[in-house]
Amino acid sequence: MRILKPPIITLNFKCFLEATGDGAIRLSKIAEKVSSETGVSIVVCPQYTDIYRVSSLVDIPVFSQHVDPITPGSWTGHVLPEAVKAAGASGTLLNHSEFRLKLSDIEFALSRVNEVGLIALVCANNVKVASSLAYLKPWGVAVEPPELIGTGMAVSKVKPEVVSNAVSEVKKVSRDVLVFCGAGISTAEDAYIAFKLGVEGILLASAYVKAKDPESFLKSLCEASLKGL
Repeated sequence: MRILKPPIITLNFKCFLEATGDGAIRLSKIAEKVSSETGVSIVVCPQYTDIYRVSSLVDIPVFSQHVDPITPGSWTGHVLPEAVKAAGASGTLLNHSEFRLKLSDIEFALSRVNEVGLIALVCANNVKVASSLAYLKPWGVAVEPPELIGTGMAVSKVKPEVVSNAVSEVKKVSRDVLVFCGAGISTAEDAYIAFKLGVEGILLASAYVKAKDPESFLKSLCEASLKGL
């Protein structure tokens, strides 16, 4: 796995059909190619069933979209941290707005993630939550106002104060926790503004997965991210 350093672009494949099975492989290989050409750190987050295939075929970091706060045992249908690690994941998303967890569950999930040697990017719906999560010392915190997710209206443009305040508040708690932003990031300008506001990474999904030319789109994001950092 390549070392992750800012600027970092995290691509969440969600459950989009375009990013399922062979689609996940195609989009991950494009991401690997663009990362190699631009030097920008790119993470892909495929569905659980695609983690092994994707991680076997690309050299960029592969994250799970979630892990459950459980230990090995009788947990039918749950996602064990050890399982995604064994499948080839190097990290995981946690507490996405589409899969929210209680704070106590986030805390235990993080302890399990650390125990098995994964890293976690934990999502927050506002600045206050982002600041609270920083006390748990995850690898990264991503602020994502849920009302902007998938709208094409970027948080960096529509609510820049959310981004800058998240950076400020998280760094007050821990300089070591990386700060990301997401929700509506869909153009190179959105990415540029986000990094100018102080983030170290961005998180996006549909803008990449559903792009007519994912490679050109991702290259434009990388170039803008480097300029904005």
